[in-house]
Amino acid sequence: MTTTRFAPSPTGYLHIGNLRAALMNFAIARKAGGSFILRIDDTDQERSKQEYIDGIFQDLEWLGFTWDRVEYQSKRLDRYAEAADKFRAMGRFYECFETPTELDLKRKKQLNMGKPPVYDRAALSLSDGEKAALRAERPGHWRFLLDQERIEWIDGILGAISIDAASVSDPVLIRGDGQILYTLASVVDDAEMGVTHIVRGADHVTNTATQIQMIEAFGAKVPAFAHHSLLTGPHGEALSKRLGTLSLRDLRARGIEPMAILSHMARLGSSQPVELRSSMDEIIEGFDLSTFGAAPTKFDEADLDPLTARHLGGLPLEAVASEVSAAGVPDALAADFWALIHENINTRAEIAGWWEILRDGAVPEVDEADREFIAEAMAMLPALPFDGGTWGAWTSAVKETTGRKGKGLFMPLRKALTGKARGPEMAQFLPLMQSLPKQG
Repeated sequence: MTTTRFAPSPTGYLHIGNLRAALMNFAIARKAGGSFILRIDDTDQERSKQEYIDGIFQDLEWLGFTWDRVEYQSKRLDRYAEAADKFRAMGRFYECFETPTELDLKRKKQLNMGKPPVYDRAALSLSDGEKAALRAERPGHWRFLLDQERIEWIDGILGAISIDAASVSDPVLIRGDGQILYTLASVVDDAEMGVTHIVRGADHVTNTATQIQMIEAFGAKVPAFAHHSLLTGPHGEALSKRLGTLSLRDLRARGIEPMAILSHMARLGSSQPVELRSSMDEIIEGFDLSTFGAAPTKFDEADLDPLTARHLGGLPLEAVASEVSAAGVPDALAADFWALIHENINTRAEIAGWWEILRDGAVPEVDEADREFIAEAMAMLPALPFDGGTWGAWTSAVKETTGRKGKGLFMPLRKALTGKARGPEMAQFLPLMQSLPKQG
């Protein structure tokens, strides 16, 4: 059975980059009728916070994700300890004592000599007595001993990958303070949870190479890996520094619709055009990992705005009934009101604003050159209530009296009645007006 996972770290709120990996793994599992695991990577107890865990669930539920099981890595520390013991017994786990400063000096020296900054395995030559002496001074950290051979796999996006393990440092799996690091926890979990496919960012390619050796040493089957391109800003600039401002909760707060985000992210970076979908099922059905490329992918949050507006424009009243009701629209007018404004809002928050204009009257927007014209036209406006023929009859009379026509006639009248240069058809707008424009 196809099994995928999304393993966010609760050290911050989910951002658009996290969503990319989550959506790809989710779509693969659901399209194959498989299993999707939500795994909370909370082994860093100092930085992991409950508010971020809660935020992960809130954001994913808002977007329409479902999962078949939830796992917390903080509850599996015994499994990681057993795996560490297994690697020690195999001679693949060794203790090191260099401080960060000492490691940095080693790297700089290697770079100055034109060599790759790879850990020199000096700890392997330490005697038991030397280890004991160092252990008394400082805590030791543990590395996995790589077989220095080529690591190869066929990547689901990048194609054939070949990495020389001799060019990679033996990965640290347990820190000096005892914290289990991502690489060890992830390998154990993926193996024991039967994960068959893993999609993640291209910045993990080297990490994948080391994990493949660890998975094989663990005696498990290596999953199918795929590495999606990294997101950049709209001009190719690094997006990583801005991801904190592109959190899913921030996008939600400014009114971006889930389906706009999902539709955009399901195709961004692929050879397929972005197409607005109406459901998660449609997103999944149209997802094809093989269409994604390796080149950096430009992301512009402004692209989400028109998708949100189009999505709202296609919704039935039932989908926005709570917002329409909260705005104070009488039930008897709700259907006509939504039919009037549904293609003229950018976010749900604008629903209340349109009803306020209809209910209380707009603050007129009148250009100086149109003041006399508007005064004359408003004097000709019939009394409330208006009907479907009011706009046509009124504008015809105003045209006859003033000689104005076309845009010079209709635009000033629209701005005077609605306070806006754009909006619904005025013939449909007037019958719902409860009050005339406010007097300036």
